[in-house]
Amino acid sequence: YMVVPDARFLVPLGDVDPADAAPLTDAGLTPYHAIKRSLPLLGAGTHAVVIGVGGLGHLAVQILTAMTATSIVAVDARPEALELAASRGAHHTVQSGEHATTQIMDATKGKGADVVLDFVGADATLALGASVVRAMGHLTCVGIAGGSFPFGYFTQPYEVSLATTYWGSRPELTEVLDLAAAGHLRPEVHRYALEDTADAYRLLAEGKLTGRAVAVP
Repeated sequence: YMVVPDARFLVPLGDVDPADAAPLTDAGLTPYHAIKRSLPLLGAGTHAVVIGVGGLGHLAVQILTAMTATSIVAVDARPEALELAASRGAHHTVQSGEHATTQIMDATKGKGADVVLDFVGADATLALGASVVRAMGHLTCVGIAGGSFPFGYFTQPYEVSLATTYWGSRPELTEVLDLAAAGHLRPEVHRYALEDTADAYRLLAEGKLTGRAVAVP
């Protein structure tokens, strides 16, 4: 429990399980904010690429499914992460590597992605996103791996917008929880007793934990 000075700092959960709601304040809100700014580009017949389908990315897939008619391409290095993405609504899955650009372009029928959401943010993933985004598309870096991409007139297709986003607003958090309450968001949650949280950190460090770990006292 935590003492807060005012009820305005709280967001009602309704029937959402607190352990399932816990990741939504970050892993749900952050991709929601990133996706919301690109919603006008995500109508029927469009394609969205989600690079990195871990804690944030697997929820991004679900948000895209709930809010748009776009076709979703999930990209990750881990087969188990791609399986999770497919189970949450991704239409295509691509394992990152030397053939990823070709496979993504095939999945978009050669059109390229209208929106690329990079939840890693490394040099390689930003370069991958730039290689598949279409003209006038959005390439949004959400991950904070510290990578960079050389921005210039000829480094990406014409009129592509490159942006970073960070977290989201309190009203957006309410909208995220409404999606969860309606059954549109189902976080992959691994529950740990408080004394076992070191194990959760170890698995996270080793890249062996899909979704999110939640400590339940």
